[in-house]
Amino acid sequence: MPAIQKPMRYGHTEGHTDVCFDESGSCIVTCGSDGDVRIWEDLDDDDPKSINVGEKAYSCALKNGKLVTAVSNNTVQVHTFPEGVPDGILTRFTTNANHVVFNEDGTKIAAGSSDFLIKIVDVMDSSQQKTFRGHDAPVLSLSYDPKGVFLASASCDGSVRVWQISDQTCAISWPLLQKCNDMINAKSICRLAWQPRSGKLLAVPVEKSVKLYRRDTWSNQFDLSDSFISQTLSIVTWSPCGQYLAAGSINGLILVWNVETKDCMERVKHEKGYAICGLAWHPTCGRISYTDAEGNLGLLENVCDASGKMSSRKVSSRVEEDYNDLFDGDNTSNAGDFLNDNAVEIPSFSKGTMNDDDDDDLMLASSHARQRSHILEDDENSVDVTMLKTGLLKEEEEDDQTGSIHNLPLVTAQRPFYDGLIPTPRQKPFQSGSTPLHLTHRFMVWNSIGIIRCYNDEQDNAIDVEFHDTSIHHATHLSNALNYTVADLSHEAILLACESTDELASKLHCLHFSSWDSSKEWIVDMPQNEDIEAICLGQGWAAAATSALLLRLFTIGGVQKEIFSLPGPVVSMAGHGEQLFIIYHRGTGFDGDQCLGVQLLELGKKKKQILHGDPLPLTRKSYLAWVGFSAEGTPCYVDSEGCVRMLNRGLGNTWTPVCSTREHCKGKSDHYWVIGIHENPQQLRCIPCKGSRFPPTLPRPAVAILSFKIPFCQIATEKGQMEEQFWRSVLFHNHLEYLAKNGYEYEESTKNQAIKEQQELLMKMLALSCKLEREFRCVELADLMTQNAVNLAIKYASRSRKLLLAQKLSELAVEKAAELSATQAEEEEEEDFRKKLNSGYSNTATEWSQPRPKNQIKEDAEDKEEADDTKEKIELHKHVQNSFSKGANSSDVPAIKSGAVTSSNQGRVNPFKVLANSKEPAVSLNSTRSTNILDNMNKSSKKSSVLNRAANNERSPVIKPLIPKPKSKQASAAAYFQKRTSQASKTEEVEESPKNASSETPTICPQNIENQRPKTGFQMWLEENRSNIVSDNPDFSDEADIIKEGMIRFRVLSTEERKAWTNKAKGETPSDEAEGKKRKRAVDESLEAENHKEAAKENLNLPKKQKPLDLSTNQKLSAFAFKQE
Repeated sequence: MPAIQKPMRYGHTEGHTDVCFDESGSCIVTCGSDGDVRIWEDLDDDDPKSINVGEKAYSCALKNGKLVTAVSNNTVQVHTFPEGVPDGILTRFTTNANHVVFNEDGTKIAAGSSDFLIKIVDVMDSSQQKTFRGHDAPVLSLSYDPKGVFLASASCDGSVRVWQISDQTCAISWPLLQKCNDMINAKSICRLAWQPRSGKLLAVPVEKSVKLYRRDTWSNQFDLSDSFISQTLSIVTWSPCGQYLAAGSINGLILVWNVETKDCMERVKHEKGYAICGLAWHPTCGRISYTDAEGNLGLLENVCDASGKMSSRKVSSRVEEDYNDLFDGDNTSNAGDFLNDNAVEIPSFSKGTMNDDDDDDLMLASSHARQRSHILEDDENSVDVTMLKTGLLKEEEEDDQTGSIHNLPLVTAQRPFYDGLIPTPRQKPFQSGSTPLHLTHRFMVWNSIGIIRCYNDEQDNAIDVEFHDTSIHHATHLSNALNYTVADLSHEAILLACESTDELASKLHCLHFSSWDSSKEWIVDMPQNEDIEAICLGQGWAAAATSALLLRLFTIGGVQKEIFSLPGPVVSMAGHGEQLFIIYHRGTGFDGDQCLGVQLLELGKKKKQILHGDPLPLTRKSYLAWVGFSAEGTPCYVDSEGCVRMLNRGLGNTWTPVCSTREHCKGKSDHYWVIGIHENPQQLRCIPCKGSRFPPTLPRPAVAILSFKIPFCQIATEKGQMEEQFWRSVLFHNHLEYLAKNGYEYEESTKNQAIKEQQELLMKMLALSCKLEREFRCVELADLMTQNAVNLAIKYASRSRKLLLAQKLSELAVEKAAELSATQAEEEEEEDFRKKLNSGYSNTATEWSQPRPKNQIKEDAEDKEEADDTKEKIELHKHVQNSFSKGANSSDVPAIKSGAVTSSNQGRVNPFKVLANSKEPAVSLNSTRSTNILDNMNKSSKKSSVLNRAANNERSPVIKPLIPKPKSKQASAAAYFQKRTSQASKTEEVEESPKNASSETPTICPQNIENQRPKTGFQMWLEENRSNIVSDNPDFSDEADIIKEGMIRFRVLSTEERKAWTNKAKGETPSDEAEGKKRKRAVDESLEAENHKEAAKENLNLPKKQKPLDLSTNQKLSAFAFKQE
């Protein structure tokens, strides 16, 4: 059998790490630069016993229940094993000891120090010491002769010496190593070793081979080498039988030779190519434990079979990575790495490992067959033509070598070592905030509500539930007789699930502690052969994803609801309010990547799917580590590389990276275990894990708070920092619009504060760009600003004497005013539709489905016609009088949208002027002049229009012209807030209607007016496109929904298309228009006389409506810009 390479794990902090087995081989003992000695029962031991021996531990040795360590305080200490009780100091040096070894019977230790000295000390009587002097530099390593006669040592002075212990003399010295001044600068630590039992051979790692010297004669018997060795060997160790010799290199290669046949038995490559600095052979079986210079611990199993024959399989190719312990904290290598440094099978070797760290391409090399005399049989087809190319491997460029070419034997037939992309094993289902199942004490879930812990040991099998806020519920202790494996926790309930057994079905168990009745528990059994793999809780519902690729929904009280099929095996789920977030395997990943998909559903009254199985972006060669929602309800997830991503609702539901926890980690083996995300304040709540991916249950982990940072370019510059802050603020306040749209409550002050913060950042960026003479960039920044901020930008540009910039900004302000007015007109239009739908018709489904009476269609058409007329006249007036805007370059300023009137002669009144709200009498522009119109642009109230319509009572609401609206931040916010505003409007209308009913004048019949009204452009478009809307949205049962969808689609049309529909619908003559307006004025006058109170309120509100149309301040500021000297 070939050697099996277990995934490496964190052992100690970065730095030199040593390893040994105890005498029975029952445990592995390591020491490292963190000053701890750790006792591992096995490589999978997640809770090793730890003994602190000092600030740093350089070397350890174990025998006869005595643990000896060389510590950074220049001492060699003894501790009892396995208790770890200090048992005194054996000896001291003037600097730290680098290596310590026992003799064969464990009665003496030898220690070599950086002060050039070597000491042999009696363990029981430390006063019995011998000192060996002769090295001219720090001692690197020692090896005690099994017969107790000699002591071998290697030093930074470049020599390897053998000492006669009895008279403390040097028997032989070989100048084999490179000279250096200290151990940390040594290329190789040269851990040499005597052959066990007989001590017949001394093995010394030198450069790329192991030299073996014969005892007594000290002649170089032979060297062991291999063409796969590309860098210096630094450590050797013998098997207990003395038949095999293992060696480790400074680039992570481990080789095993049969010393008798001189054949290389095993070749294993370190996952990450770190230097091997500790190597220990199990005392009884074929296991080798090793450590690297980064503090990691690894294990090779089944190293050599009993017969000593070479195996014909790969050495250590971990093409299919073991994902069983994917979430057990092991920092396993990725399956895709095989292209660079995993095993390559070449039949002319027993085992082959490509070792070419500096070369990304795999090429076979030609060489002389004389390097190897034996060729193994090849029972498979010969290799692909591309594999037979004879290319030389790239030269390894090393600091002290000119370079060398590593050749492979040329063989006639070879097995292919690359068969295309290797599929990545699928990630197993997991619960966010949980630790691995195999732990006896584990977290089942840790979220923003509380913590569920599971204890499964000899004493107890139980579950503890703890709430962060004890006012929700008190802490609970539950028995775990059914062996629940997954759990979730919300402010309403605890949800548990277990796997099926031979006797019992998989169960879903809910403890509904917020229930007002006495029955607070329910259990549901799954069908046979169906296991629950992931669960989650939302507001009033629970969900379970099963192995049958089904998602089952339940109410929080236990009623079964919808059930639907999942597109692939579930990975994880999360719930928040009405939202359900599902991650699943949408296919097979390759080259170490997972292939995941995401579904996001809203389970409210109107159920809908937001994300329809879109691919989930992950960092290359990573897997999903956490999935959930922010406290404000935005979906987020974290991958194994520490990248936190958040759903950007403002950019078409894309995923934006907002933090990298790896940037906050001090060591390569450290991780952050995420438990929650907050958008306001911006906090990533997580637990720092030293050398692990997850925390232990005890002691209780401390929660750390990390800040967010979007990975913008040039983040070190002032510009980059402000850009990152601005867009992060925008992203982290998208949830406010979502909350408003869905009718949730939120703090208005939060949104105002966010807008203020964003506008301040934009102003700072504009000022910076202005100083750098980047005026075009200034206009781009101003386009992101609100009206008030653009006003300030105009002032800043004027005072900075940037006259062209001030002009461009003024033109931009005109556009923004037009957009804002258009937005208000559209809002009123939508509000009018709602009023008509709520009061003009009965709300019964049968009546909605009936065809609309002609007179109502005509009524709509007349108002639409009138509004279209308004638009035309405004545009006419604008083109005639707006000389300031007309003079601008047409490419810089797009056609100004109707809804705002801009005039260079503010004193002149437009006789054809019709206000945006056609129900209000025309008011002179002069009457609404304000010192700063921009301050109140976004405060215009809909109240006046509501009162007007209430005064006109039964008359149909006007359908405003649909004007294209490039939504600004304010405009989109206004659209989101509309749902609640419209409710308020309806209430007002109900209150006003009784008053106005009595004041209705019978002389003018609304019906007569309606009969003369043709259809509007929108209505004609809607009739033609109704079938498309219904087919695209089969769930629309209400006419109201169809009209809303139609309005949205009609609004998307270009201005030309909408005008075309309006013209198509026009059937009136100018005289008809005039008559219509006369009638309208007559109605208004008669109502005005009888409704003085309402008219007074109306007049109070008129200036507010008018302000968006008055651009006097912009004109003044522009004029001010040009008057500057």
